[in-house]
Amino acid sequence: MHAVRISPDGITVKIEVSPKSDKFKITGYNEWRQTLEVKIKSVPTKGKANKELITEFSKLTNRPVEIISGQKSRMKTIKISSIDDESFLKILKQLNVDFE
Repeated sequence: MHAVRISPDGITVKIEVSPKSDKFKITGYNEWRQTLEVKIKSVPTKGKANKELITEFSKLTNRPVEIISGQKSRMKTIKISSIDDESFLKILKQLNVDFE
């Protein structure tokens, strides 16, 4: 999956965010955009959507998460520290995310 890249101290993940959903959910992989599609509950106002993304990915991986690009965009890149790509892909498989 091209959305996940290895960085010196973890991984980066390119995501496409859809706000105002009924719940947080990673819905799949967009091959054309090479992004992980993520639905969130929050509205994109005053950083609420970004906070939800950080919180949910932190819970999911039990690792520190930060947004490194796209703070005001639907297309974002997040950095997940102290995790490798294989571990992250295992988490996605457990959630039944279709990324192949």
